[in-house]
Amino acid sequence: MSHLVVRDLDVFLAWELHRRAAQHGRSPESEHREILIAVLGSPSDAESFKTLLGSMPDVGLDEELLPPDHRRPLRRRGPRRAARAVRSQ
Repeated sequence: MSHLVVRDLDVFLAWELHRRAAQHGRSPESEHREILIAVLGSPSDAESFKTLLGSMPDVGLDEELLPPDHRRPLRRRGPRRAARAVRSQ
């Protein structure tokens, strides 16, 4: 764990922190910690990058992200494939 020192804090803010801490039955240090967690989030709340990527919808082709001179021609899928399926039945 790391330490945080806040210097030159306005007297009203220090008083408000003590008041909120008493209201919640916590020490001012604990109240300060809870405020920071509420605003910034907790490391345990953070999603992993892998989870975030996995939650994204699968749309488009990876080749669309390449510069135009590195792209392979895209295969057409559509009416031709459907026509073949109808003929084969």
